[in-house]
Amino acid sequence: MSKKSIEDCVRETLTQYFKDLDGAEPHSLHDMVIRTVEKPLLDVVMQQAGGNQSKAAEWLGINRNTLRRKLLEHQLI
Repeated sequence: MSKKSIEDCVRETLTQYFKDLDGAEPHSLHDMVIRTVEKPLLDVVMQQAGGNQSKAAEWLGINRNTLRRKLLEHQLI
């Protein structure tokens, strides 16, 4: 298992993102980050839960209906 935390990975990626902007100002950064992280999170959790939405929702700490809505939004079902 990698010793680098998810938080460290996000921090490094965001630091590089700002460098790549080269002085340009970002827009809707919060939404971009949440959507970028949310899709792979949902995908991996669903795989680990064997496609069981109730189990995945429990692991994520969200309502099953919320999970289903998010899976639809990200075109994962």
